[in-house]
Amino acid sequence: MAFNSSSVVDTDPNAPHVAFEITQARPPAASGLIFASPHSGNFYPADMDCAADRATVRSVEDAAMDQLIASGPEHGATLLIARYGRAYVDLNRAETDLDPALIGDCPSLEPSPKTLAGYGVLHRLAGDRQPLYQRRLTLAEANGRLDRVYRPYHDALAGLMTQAKDQYGQALLIDWHSMPQRATGANGPDIILGDRHGTSCDVFWTRTLRALCEAQGWRVGLNRPYAGGYATQKWGHPEEGLHALQIEVNRRLYWDEINHQPAIGWKRCHTALKRVIAELGHIHAQRLGRE
Repeated sequence: MAFNSSSVVDTDPNAPHVAFEITQARPPAASGLIFASPHSGNFYPADMDCAADRATVRSVEDAAMDQLIASGPEHGATLLIARYGRAYVDLNRAETDLDPALIGDCPSLEPSPKTLAGYGVLHRLAGDRQPLYQRRLTLAEANGRLDRVYRPYHDALAGLMTQAKDQYGQALLIDWHSMPQRATGANGPDIILGDRHGTSCDVFWTRTLRALCEAQGWRVGLNRPYAGGYATQKWGHPEEGLHALQIEVNRRLYWDEINHQPAIGWKRCHTALKRVIAELGHIHAQRLGRE
């Protein structure tokens, strides 16, 4: 699959753009497998009114993750892909994670540690810790972003998970992310699986994904430093037939973070992930008694 380098910031405030895109799994492979990519979007409307430059704004994106998992529907997975950039709205936070240091009339809440660090549902800082704004936002602006982007995305995810559970008796969410090399150091893991320390999914799925990734020659870590975010916490209830697992792919495998473009390892990483996805889809179908 060719890499598509689309534009970063839309300067037309009236430009139509969907908050997310859903690609249904292709029959007869369809199952209760959901792939979500909440941070690979790169659309930034003009109402962001951002003071930071292009590279700074994009530094928090899960670069091209949507393209790396695009083969999912061929193997039973329905794709949910966010289209707005993470710096505009972070879809892997609770909607109550509002930052009083960014939002002038923020309600009296107890900010989470991530929010206090500048990375709430609306980021105050970029990935390189540079300020995104030269002013404070209003609560009306924050709610506008939540209404246009956050709530529709999570309504869609809830619909997919509920439908899968009703139709197949269980649902498995794989929440796909990428991590900067600096997160784990030069000798850190290639892949980190987050299952909230064994609580968000049947251990079978963690072991399966670990084995599939290690078969590609990758070093796999568990839960450190990423144990799973908001989506994994919300949907990871295996006792109810709802399973959720977060995957972090180290960008050193495929991405040039300085120039924000595919690195020399892009093709190899893409091919390896296609193999992982194909095997996961096969195993998932077997577990459902579909094969």
